[in-house]
Amino acid sequence: MVAIDGPSGAGKTTLARDVAAELAAPTIHMDDLYPGWDGLRAAVGLAEKWVVGPLCAGRPARYRRWDWAASAFAGWVQLPASDVVVLEGCGSGALPVGRAASTLVWVDAEAAVRRARGLARDAAYEPFWARWAAQERELYAADRTAERAHLRFDTTADGLTP
Repeated sequence: MVAIDGPSGAGKTTLARDVAAELAAPTIHMDDLYPGWDGLRAAVGLAEKWVVGPLCAGRPARYRRWDWAASAFAGWVQLPASDVVVLEGCGSGALPVGRAASTLVWVDAEAAVRRARGLARDAAYEPFWARWAAQERELYAADRTAERAHLRFDTTADGLTP
C-alpha cells in the first residue's frame, strides 16, 4: 500500500493519480470514507477496518462510500484485486493505517496556497475549512505523520519538490 497523506489542498489527489497510473493500481480516496466534516479521525478507523485489515489478511477490500449530499453512507465499493493499492487523502498515513503502508508519502504546501487550491476546487468547502484544518493539525501532531513519511514533497510552487 502506498499512502499519500498531507493537509487539504496540498496536491495529494494529483500525485495519487500519477502514482496509481504508473503502478496500474486502484486508488481509494479518503474523501469517500470521512463520515462528514467532523469525521477525519473516524475515517482512519474505517480505513483500518474496511481496507487495511482485509488487505493485510489477504482478502479483498471494500468500503462504504460517504454520500456528502445525503450526509450518510451509501453503497459498498469493491476494490479490484491488485498487488498495489494507493490510499490517498488526509489521514491515509495516520496510525494505525499508516503502519500497513510500504511507502508513506507526505505532501504539503504553504497554508495560503493550500487554502486557495482547496476553495478553487470546491467553493462549498469554505465554511468548513477552519474546522477541518483544526482536525488535521490535531491528527498530524498526535500521529507525527510527516515525520514518519518515507518521502516528502512541497507543492507550494505547483511542482512536486522533494
